[in-house]
Amino acid sequence: MPAEWAPHEMTLVAWPQREDAWRGTTIEDARDTHAEVVAAIAEFEPVLLVVDPSQAGDARGRVPAENVEIFEAPIDDSWLRDSGPVIVTGEGRRAGIDFTFNSWGEAFLPYDNDAAIAGRILDHLGIEKISSDLVLEGGSIAVDGEGTLVTTGQCLLNPNRNPDLDQAAIEAELASRLDIEMFVWLDQGLIEDEDTDGHVDNICAFIEPGRVLLQTAPEGDPNVPNAQANLARLVDAGLEVVELDLLPRIEGEGDSVVVPYTNFYIANSALIVPVSGIDPDMDAQALELLGRLYPDREAIGIDGRTLALGGGGIHCITQQIPAA
Repeated sequence: MPAEWAPHEMTLVAWPQREDAWRGTTIEDARDTHAEVVAAIAEFEPVLLVVDPSQAGDARGRVPAENVEIFEAPIDDSWLRDSGPVIVTGEGRRAGIDFTFNSWGEAFLPYDNDAAIAGRILDHLGIEKISSDLVLEGGSIAVDGEGTLVTTGQCLLNPNRNPDLDQAAIEAELASRLDIEMFVWLDQGLIEDEDTDGHVDNICAFIEPGRVLLQTAPEGDPNVPNAQANLARLVDAGLEVVELDLLPRIEGEGDSVVVPYTNFYIANSALIVPVSGIDPDMDAQALELLGRLYPDREAIGIDGRTLALGGGGIHCITQQIPAA
Protein backbone atom coordinates (compact mmCIF):
# COMPACT_ATOMS: atom_id res chain seq x y z
CA MET A 1 0.00 0.00 0.00
CA PRO A 2 1.62 3.28 -1.07
CA ALA A 3 1.85 6.20 1.32
CA GLU A 4 -0.83 8.83 0.91
CA TRP A 5 1.71 11.30 -0.49
CA ALA A 6 2.52 9.03 -3.46
CA PRO A 7 1.15 10.50 -6.73
CA HIS A 8 -2.60 10.08 -7.17
CA GLU A 9 -4.57 9.34 -10.28
CA MET A 10 -7.65 10.70 -8.52
CA THR A 11 -9.48 11.08 -5.22
CA LEU A 12 -12.71 9.32 -4.27
CA VAL A 13 -15.44 11.23 -2.41
CA ALA A 14 -19.07 10.24 -1.78
CA TRP A 15 -22.13 12.48 -1.54
CA PRO A 16 -23.97 12.52 1.85
CA GLN A 17 -27.05 10.31 1.80
CA ARG A 18 -27.96 9.31 5.39
CA GLU A 19 -29.88 12.24 6.89
CA ASP A 20 -29.81 11.05 10.50
CA ALA A 21 -25.98 10.87 10.49
CA TRP A 22 -25.63 14.64 10.78
CA ARG A 23 -26.38 15.20 14.44
CA GLY A 24 -26.28 18.82 15.51
CA THR A 25 -26.29 19.96 11.89
CA THR A 26 -28.12 19.09 8.66
CA ILE A 27 -27.47 16.99 5.60
CA GLU A 28 -27.65 20.17 3.51
CA ASP A 29 -24.76 21.62 5.52
CA ALA A 30 -22.91 18.33 5.02
CA ARG A 31 -23.44 18.47 1.26
CA ASP A 32 -22.16 22.05 1.18
CA THR A 33 -19.00 20.98 3.03
CA HIS A 34 -18.47 17.99 0.76
CA ALA A 35 -18.85 20.25 -2.26
CA GLU A 36 -16.22 22.60 -0.81
CA VAL A 37 -13.81 19.70 -0.24
CA VAL A 38 -14.40 18.38 -3.77
CA ALA A 39 -13.77 21.81 -5.27
CA ALA A 40 -10.54 22.22 -3.29
CA ILE A 41 -9.18 18.81 -4.33
CA ALA A 42 -10.25 19.27 -7.95
CA GLU A 43 -7.82 22.19 -8.19
CA PHE A 44 -4.99 19.66 -7.84
CA GLU A 45 -6.26 16.30 -9.16
CA PRO A 46 -9.37 14.63 -10.61
CA VAL A 47 -12.20 13.62 -8.28
CA LEU A 48 -14.59 10.70 -8.70
CA LEU A 49 -17.72 11.69 -6.78
CA VAL A 50 -19.88 8.70 -5.87
CA VAL A 51 -23.52 9.78 -5.69
CA ASP A 52 -26.68 7.84 -5.01
CA PRO A 53 -28.83 8.09 -8.17
CA SER A 54 -31.55 9.90 -6.20
CA GLN A 55 -29.14 12.79 -5.53
CA ALA A 56 -27.24 12.98 -8.82
CA GLY A 57 -28.90 16.18 -9.98
CA ASP A 58 -28.30 17.91 -6.66
CA ALA A 59 -24.62 16.94 -6.66
CA ARG A 60 -24.06 18.09 -10.24
CA GLY A 61 -25.47 21.48 -9.33
CA ARG A 62 -23.08 21.97 -6.40
CA VAL A 63 -19.68 20.72 -7.57
CA PRO A 64 -17.36 21.96 -10.33
CA ALA A 65 -17.96 20.49 -13.77
CA GLU A 66 -14.22 20.49 -14.51
CA ASN A 67 -12.05 17.69 -13.10
CA VAL A 68 -15.00 16.01 -11.30
CA GLU A 69 -16.73 12.86 -12.58
CA ILE A 70 -20.10 11.86 -11.12
CA PHE A 71 -20.41 8.09 -10.63
CA GLU A 72 -23.98 7.10 -9.82
CA ALA A 73 -24.19 4.13 -7.47
CA PRO A 74 -26.37 3.27 -4.48
CA ILE A 75 -24.77 4.31 -1.17
CA ASP A 76 -25.85 4.49 2.46
CA ASP A 77 -23.32 6.98 3.84
CA SER A 78 -20.48 9.22 2.68
CA TRP A 79 -17.47 8.07 4.75
CA LEU A 80 -15.66 6.60 1.75
CA ARG A 81 -12.31 6.36 3.54
CA ASP A 82 -13.85 3.49 5.48
CA SER A 83 -16.10 1.78 2.94
CA GLY A 84 -14.08 2.38 -0.22
CA PRO A 85 -11.29 0.24 -1.70
CA VAL A 86 -7.69 0.30 -0.47
CA ILE A 87 -5.39 0.38 -3.51
CA VAL A 88 -2.10 -1.52 -3.57
CA THR A 89 0.55 -1.35 -6.28
CA GLY A 90 3.52 -3.41 -7.39
CA GLU A 91 4.86 -5.77 -10.03
CA GLY A 92 3.54 -3.50 -12.76
CA ARG A 93 -0.11 -3.58 -11.70
CA ARG A 94 -2.70 -2.15 -9.30
CA ALA A 95 -5.38 -3.88 -7.30
CA GLY A 96 -8.02 -2.78 -4.85
CA ILE A 97 -8.41 -4.58 -1.55
CA ASP A 98 -12.11 -4.89 -0.77
CA PHE A 99 -12.04 -5.34 3.00
CA THR A 100 -15.29 -6.32 4.69
CA PHE A 101 -17.29 -3.33 5.91
CA ASN A 102 -19.74 -3.73 8.81
CA SER A 103 -20.58 -0.07 9.46
CA TRP A 104 -18.27 0.43 12.44
CA GLY A 105 -19.52 -2.61 14.31
CA GLU A 106 -23.08 -2.29 12.93
CA ALA A 107 -23.41 1.14 14.53
CA PHE A 108 -25.47 2.51 11.63
CA LEU A 109 -28.09 0.57 9.69
CA PRO A 110 -28.60 -0.28 6.89
CA TYR A 111 -25.19 -0.58 5.27
CA ASP A 112 -25.59 -3.12 2.47
CA ASN A 113 -24.87 -0.54 -0.24
CA ASP A 114 -21.77 0.74 1.53
CA ALA A 115 -20.53 -2.82 1.96
CA ALA A 116 -20.74 -3.22 -1.82
CA ILE A 117 -19.43 0.19 -2.90
CA ALA A 118 -15.73 -0.73 -3.01
CA GLY A 119 -16.41 -3.45 -5.56
CA ARG A 120 -18.63 -1.16 -7.64
CA ILE A 121 -15.95 1.55 -7.72
CA LEU A 122 -13.26 -0.93 -8.75
CA ASP A 123 -15.48 -2.29 -11.52
CA HIS A 124 -16.13 1.26 -12.74
CA LEU A 125 -12.41 2.09 -12.76
CA GLY A 126 -11.37 -1.25 -14.27
CA ILE A 127 -9.09 -2.07 -11.32
CA GLU A 128 -8.65 -5.66 -10.18
CA LYS A 129 -10.49 -6.53 -6.95
CA ILE A 130 -9.03 -8.68 -4.17
CA SER A 131 -11.55 -9.54 -1.44
CA SER A 132 -10.68 -9.90 2.23
CA ASP A 133 -12.87 -11.27 5.01
CA LEU A 134 -11.13 -8.97 7.50
CA VAL A 135 -13.45 -6.25 8.80
CA LEU A 136 -11.45 -3.08 8.34
CA GLU A 137 -12.08 0.62 7.75
CA GLY A 138 -9.49 2.68 5.90
CA GLY A 139 -9.48 5.32 8.63
CA SER A 140 -8.22 2.77 11.13
CA ILE A 141 -4.77 2.46 9.53
CA ALA A 142 -1.91 4.73 8.46
CA VAL A 143 1.03 3.51 6.35
CA ASP A 144 4.36 4.95 5.26
CA GLY A 145 4.60 3.10 1.93
CA GLU A 146 7.69 1.23 3.10
CA GLY A 147 6.08 -1.49 5.19
CA THR A 148 5.15 0.24 8.46
CA LEU A 149 1.55 0.52 9.65
CA VAL A 150 0.14 2.41 12.65
CA THR A 151 -3.26 1.57 14.12
CA THR A 152 -5.12 1.50 17.44
CA GLY A 153 -6.03 -1.54 19.48
CA GLN A 154 -9.23 0.22 20.48
CA CYS A 155 -10.51 -0.19 16.92
CA LEU A 156 -8.84 -3.19 15.30
CA LEU A 157 -9.07 -5.38 18.40
CA ASN A 158 -12.64 -4.35 19.17
CA PRO A 159 -14.88 -7.46 19.32
CA ASN A 160 -17.48 -5.69 17.16
CA ARG A 161 -15.10 -5.99 14.18
CA ASN A 162 -13.32 -9.38 14.12
CA PRO A 163 -14.32 -11.28 17.27
CA ASP A 164 -12.69 -14.53 16.12
CA LEU A 165 -9.30 -13.00 15.26
CA ASP A 166 -6.51 -12.12 17.66
CA GLN A 167 -3.81 -9.52 17.07
CA ALA A 168 -1.49 -12.00 15.36
CA ALA A 169 -4.18 -13.09 12.90
CA ILE A 170 -5.08 -9.49 12.05
CA GLU A 171 -1.41 -8.67 11.50
CA ALA A 172 -1.00 -11.70 9.25
CA GLU A 173 -3.90 -10.65 7.00
CA LEU A 174 -2.71 -7.04 6.77
CA ALA A 175 0.87 -8.16 6.12
CA SER A 176 -0.36 -10.34 3.27
CA ARG A 177 -2.75 -7.81 1.67
CA LEU A 178 -0.81 -4.55 2.19
CA ASP A 179 2.80 -5.81 2.37
CA ILE A 180 3.33 -4.67 5.98
CA GLU A 181 6.47 -5.64 7.88
CA MET A 182 6.18 -3.56 11.08
CA PHE A 183 3.06 -2.84 13.13
CA VAL A 184 2.81 -0.05 15.67
CA TRP A 185 -0.20 -0.58 17.93
CA LEU A 186 -1.38 2.56 19.70
CA ASP A 187 -3.89 2.02 22.46
CA GLN A 188 -6.74 4.54 22.40
CA GLY A 189 -7.92 7.14 19.92
CA LEU A 190 -9.67 10.36 20.86
CA ILE A 191 -12.08 10.03 23.77
CA GLU A 192 -14.73 11.79 21.72
CA ASP A 193 -14.40 9.33 18.81
CA GLU A 194 -17.11 6.90 19.86
CA ASP A 195 -18.58 6.33 16.39
CA THR A 196 -15.44 4.71 14.93
CA ASP A 197 -13.95 3.31 18.15
CA GLY A 198 -10.77 5.35 18.00
CA HIS A 199 -9.69 5.61 14.36
CA VAL A 200 -6.02 6.38 13.93
CA ASP A 201 -6.61 9.10 11.32
CA ASN A 202 -7.90 11.37 14.07
CA ILE A 203 -4.62 11.16 15.98
CA CYS A 204 -1.66 10.12 13.83
CA ALA A 205 -0.37 10.61 10.27
CA PHE A 206 2.93 9.82 8.60
CA ILE A 207 4.97 12.82 7.49
CA GLU A 208 7.57 10.62 5.80
CA PRO A 209 8.93 7.13 6.49
CA GLY A 210 10.09 7.00 10.11
CA ARG A 211 8.40 10.28 11.08
CA VAL A 212 4.83 10.89 12.27
CA LEU A 213 2.56 13.71 13.39
CA LEU A 214 0.73 12.89 16.63
CA GLN A 215 -2.37 14.71 17.80
CA THR A 216 -1.82 15.47 21.47
CA ALA A 217 -3.83 17.95 23.55
CA PRO A 218 -3.37 21.04 25.74
CA GLU A 219 -2.86 20.67 29.48
CA GLY A 220 -6.09 19.70 31.23
CA ASP A 221 -7.71 18.15 28.17
CA PRO A 222 -9.14 14.66 28.85
CA ASN A 223 -7.17 13.26 25.89
CA VAL A 224 -3.77 14.04 27.47
CA PRO A 225 -3.21 10.65 29.22
CA ASN A 226 -4.03 8.63 26.09
CA ALA A 227 -1.91 10.94 23.93
CA GLN A 228 1.09 10.49 26.21
CA ALA A 229 0.67 6.71 26.15
CA ASN A 230 0.52 6.78 22.33
CA LEU A 231 3.60 9.00 22.22
CA ALA A 232 5.53 6.44 24.27
CA ARG A 233 4.53 3.61 21.93
CA LEU A 234 5.60 5.54 18.83
CA VAL A 235 8.95 6.43 20.37
CA ASP A 236 9.47 2.84 21.51
CA ALA A 237 8.87 1.76 17.90
CA GLY A 238 11.73 4.00 16.79
CA LEU A 239 9.61 6.66 15.08
CA GLU A 240 10.35 10.37 15.25
CA VAL A 241 7.28 12.17 16.58
CA VAL A 242 6.11 15.74 15.94
CA GLU A 243 3.44 16.66 18.49
CA LEU A 244 0.43 18.81 17.66
CA ASP A 245 -1.17 19.96 20.90
CA LEU A 246 -3.74 22.21 19.24
CA LEU A 247 -7.16 20.57 19.59
CA PRO A 248 -10.12 22.93 19.11
CA ARG A 249 -13.55 22.11 20.52
CA ILE A 250 -17.07 22.98 19.45
CA GLU A 251 -20.40 22.24 21.09
CA GLY A 252 -22.46 19.35 19.78
CA GLU A 253 -25.78 17.99 21.00
CA GLY A 254 -25.01 18.39 24.70
CA ASP A 255 -21.39 17.27 24.32
CA SER A 256 -18.10 18.85 23.42
CA VAL A 257 -16.86 17.79 19.98
CA VAL A 258 -13.24 18.06 18.83
CA VAL A 259 -12.10 19.13 15.35
CA PRO A 260 -8.71 17.37 15.02
CA TYR A 261 -6.35 19.03 12.54
CA THR A 262 -4.68 15.63 12.07
CA ASN A 263 -7.66 14.45 10.03
CA PHE A 264 -6.28 16.11 6.89
CA TYR A 265 -6.01 14.68 3.38
CA ILE A 266 -2.77 14.64 1.39
CA ALA A 267 -3.65 15.45 -2.23
CA ASN A 268 -1.28 16.05 -5.13
CA SER A 269 0.55 19.28 -4.17
CA ALA A 270 -1.95 20.11 -1.39
CA LEU A 271 -3.05 19.35 2.15
CA ILE A 272 -6.80 19.72 2.68
CA VAL A 273 -7.14 20.46 6.41
CA PRO A 274 -10.22 20.66 8.66
CA VAL A 275 -10.14 23.86 10.71
CA SER A 276 -12.33 24.89 13.62
CA GLY A 277 -13.71 28.14 12.21
CA ILE A 278 -13.98 29.50 15.76
CA ASP A 279 -10.34 30.28 16.61
CA PRO A 280 -8.58 31.87 13.62
CA ASP A 281 -5.26 32.14 15.46
CA MET A 282 -5.24 28.44 16.35
CA ASP A 283 -6.28 27.50 12.82
CA ALA A 284 -3.47 29.63 11.42
CA GLN A 285 -0.92 28.00 13.74
CA ALA A 286 -2.01 24.54 12.64
CA LEU A 287 -1.88 25.41 8.94
CA GLU A 288 1.56 26.99 9.35
CA LEU A 289 2.91 23.87 11.09
CA LEU A 290 1.45 21.53 8.48
CA GLY A 291 2.83 23.69 5.70
CA ARG A 292 6.31 23.34 7.20
CA LEU A 293 5.96 19.58 7.67
CA TYR A 294 4.82 19.05 4.08
CA PRO A 295 6.78 21.82 2.31
CA ASP A 296 5.93 20.71 -1.23
CA ARG A 297 2.20 21.04 -0.58
CA GLU A 298 -0.16 23.98 -0.08
CA ALA A 299 -2.05 23.73 3.24
CA ILE A 300 -5.69 24.68 2.61
CA GLY A 301 -8.10 25.05 5.53
CA ILE A 302 -11.77 24.12 5.19
CA ASP A 303 -14.29 24.54 7.99
CA GLY A 304 -14.50 21.11 9.60
CA ARG A 305 -17.30 21.72 12.09
CA THR A 306 -20.07 20.02 10.13
CA LEU A 307 -17.95 16.92 9.49
CA ALA A 308 -16.92 16.78 13.15
CA LEU A 309 -20.56 16.92 14.25
CA GLY A 310 -21.23 14.05 11.86
CA GLY A 311 -18.42 12.02 13.44
CA GLY A 312 -15.43 12.59 11.17
CA GLY A 313 -13.22 14.90 9.15
CA ILE A 314 -11.80 15.52 5.71
CA HIS A 315 -9.62 12.41 5.70
CA CYS A 316 -12.71 10.36 6.55
CA ILE A 317 -14.59 11.44 3.41
CA THR A 318 -11.70 10.98 0.97
CA GLN A 319 -9.82 7.97 -0.41
CA GLN A 320 -6.88 8.16 -2.81
CA ILE A 321 -6.43 6.16 -5.99
CA PRO A 322 -2.64 5.97 -6.45
CA ALA A 323 -1.32 6.50 -9.95
CA ALA A 324 -0.66 3.35 -11.94
